[in-house]
Amino acid sequence: MPCGPLVCQSVPVQGLSGRWAGDARSALPGADERAVVAVGRDLLERWGEAHRCYHGPTHLAEVLAAVDILSRVTSLSRGARGVALLAAWFHDAVYEVEGDADNERRSAELARAALVRLGAGAGFVEAVVTAVLDTERHETDRHQTERHGADLGPGGAARTVLHDADLWILGAPTPRFDEYCAQVRAEYSHVAPAAYAQRRSAVLRPFLVRGHVYLTEHARSQWEDPARENLARELTRLAG
Repeated sequence: MPCGPLVCQSVPVQGLSGRWAGDARSALPGADERAVVAVGRDLLERWGEAHRCYHGPTHLAEVLAAVDILSRVTSLSRGARGVALLAAWFHDAVYEVEGDADNERRSAELARAALVRLGAGAGFVEAVVTAVLDTERHETDRHQTERHGADLGPGGAARTVLHDADLWILGAPTPRFDEYCAQVRAEYSHVAPAAYAQRRSAVLRPFLVRGHVYLTEHARSQWEDPARENLARELTRLAG
């Protein structure tokens, strides 16, 4: 069902088409142009679905902007930046709210098929797929991530960047964070209030009890404190 009016001005899907083309061509310079256009069209249709009150174009644009920032301050290699950006494009490409949607696995499968169509090498494909799967729980091995992704396997540095970029919203300015909370609630308006509060708290609380919400030094220094304040406020609201 369509979402109601929201406070923020959403990013138009059409405004992201040029960004997709640039990201795809930069990451995969040998990709077939017709495949780039076709995959981009499919992605934009998915991100523009009416039921996406939060997980829509604005979220995608915010994640891409955060990847840009983190790629720059962490001096991410061109290849790793390409992995992080294309993983951002695919990470919520499948997003359903009813039943056991298995969104991350299905998004990863979509990424695999699309990247093969674009002519990506096997290593690049696996790195993107792994980063997309990470977003299911935002949990990688904590001992390894504390070493900044050096031992995280395929696309380790890109994985830490996508992890933090996808969680940028937790440390967003108060009005945007509160809007995000309302948008997620709107996506799950079919869930009874008590059940929603319980399930949503179970999702958010682990971030607050971790030693760090974020993995990169920049995110920890710039977003960590606001994220903890925002999480604590929302958990208090959910507790009634």
